[in-house]
Amino acid sequence: MKNIMEVKFSAKSENESFARVIVASFAAKLDPTIDELADIKTAVSEAVTNSIIHGYDENEEEFVYLRCEIEGNTIKIVVEDRGNGIEDVQMAMQPLYTSKPELERSGMGFTVMESFMDDVWVSSIKGEGTKIVMTKKINLPQ
Repeated sequence: MKNIMEVKFSAKSENESFARVIVASFAAKLDPTIDELADIKTAVSEAVTNSIIHGYDENEEEFVYLRCEIEGNTIKIVVEDRGNGIEDVQMAMQPLYTSKPELERSGMGFTVMESFMDDVWVSSIKGEGTKIVMTKKINLPQ
């Protein structure tokens, strides 16, 4: 049976750490290793930061939507915004690509998410928003 958590929060950069903490607390049920928990928290940080900076252009009156599901030993994390959307998702997922070079961003957000999670799926419609779905299996045999 699935365990589900949903929350929406203001698109403020200070809420990125809040998102990390609530996802880590929710994932604790799976008894992840410290490394697994760090991977999840880092991926959540990147996804939430992308929503705030790229999705909403740091408009703090908007909201980021976060959903987590645990089923078996897998956690699924969905970060969604109803902001600008991404014109070319494949291009945006390339290492070092950034749509805001003036902010001196590294362009590694999606690459980091893909490195730390088992699966990352991104859907986006220009002018309507972006949804990032990430999954990770916890406590796999070594």
